[in-house]
Formats: sequence, structure tokens, C-alpha cells
Amino acid sequence: MTKRLIVNGDDFGVSPGVNAGVIRAHREGILSSASMMVDTPYSAEAALLGAEHPALGLGVHAVIDSRADAADAEADVERQLERFVELAGRLPTHIDSHRNVHQDERLLPAFLAVARRHRLPLRGSCDVLQISAFYGQWSGETHAEQISAASLVGLLAEAVGEGVSELCCHPGYVDGHLVAVSSYTLERQTELATLCDPVVAAALDEEGIHLATFREVGRP
Repeated sequence: MTKRLIVNGDDFGVSPGVNAGVIRAHREGILSSASMMVDTPYSAEAALLGAEHPALGLGVHAVIDSRADAADAEADVERQLERFVELAGRLPTHIDSHRNVHQDERLLPAFLAVARRHRLPLRGSCDVLQISAFYGQWSGETHAEQISAASLVGLLAEAVGEGVSELCCHPGYVDGHLVAVSSYTLERQTELATLCDPVVAAALDEEGIHLATFREVGRP
């Protein structure tokens, strides 16, 4: 089997700076996919940028209240998928969620119902290994060493095996809107620099890892 890696940028659409960072990480770095929020003032911009870069896989990044009941959650995921289609003119390549709330055992059935209805891969519930260790903050403190080029090179060697894996990431530039809605700010710029570092691209070649999107994942 071949080692295939989906490098997926979450929060596409949350702010102009994140939109710009996702596109730069795709054009100049190893980012192959992104997950788009559909209800922000910058979602339409993200959809246009995605259309200008057709090689970029584009999924829906559903924002669901963690306190919602299953029925309401399913209806809202379906609505956000329909909104994605309105903006992008096509179905998403996959479904995931902000802060991974879909992994909550109460909400997972709602997400699975929508994913199965549209035959779309759902993060963590399909034949793709999720790699979530590329993250630079915990307990309110920044850990830039965890999202450095050296750290990512090591992670690629250790975590990417045969089959398809997904590296979750959050590249972007800091702007006023991002600061207002997220505590993960300067870390995004570090991630962006790392994803665009030639050392990382060289590591993919050395490890025999081929970039992919959820388009290459079998329909459930």
C-alpha cells in the first residue's frame, strides 16, 4: 500500500487572515485540504478562494452547540451542508466539526446520519487515521516547539503509515476578527510557516508520503 496524507486546514472562513493563510499553505506548502465554516461573514470569500484553487479539497466544518440534542444537531448539520453547497456549488469532500464536537457520543449519531445520507467521509469515522498532535497550545499556554518544522518532520515519520491519514492543522494570519473569536492566534502563523517550510516537503518525499484529499477516500 501507499502512504497517503491529507493535510487539512480547519476553520477556513473564520476570518480573512485565516482564509489567506489556508490558501498560502496550499499554494506554497503541503496543505491539500481545508474544512470551511459556512455561517461567518467570510465564508463566501473562502468559497470563492476554494473555487480558484480546485486542487484544494474542501469539506464542511460544522459549528454545533455541544449542548444541542441529537435531532437539533442533525438538522443543523444538514442545514450547514446545504449552505456549503450554495456557497461552493458542489458537495463537500468530507464533514468534520469545530472543536471536534462530533466525537461526543451524544452528537456522533447526528453527524453519522448526515454523512451516510450524502455518502461523505466523517472525520474519525471513516478509513482515515486522524493525526491531531500538530497543535501548539494547551492549558492556555503556547507550545511553539510542537508545531515547528522539526516537530512536524518527526511526526510525519512516526505517525503516517500505509493507507490514508489526515493531519489536522490550523494555518492562518492573525487579524482583529480572529482575535475576537479564537484564543489560537499566533500559533496559526507558526503553523503556516511550518507547512510552507521546504524541509517539511522534503520529508514527505523521503518518507514516500503522497499528498491526498478526501476525494480519494472511498464513499461510505
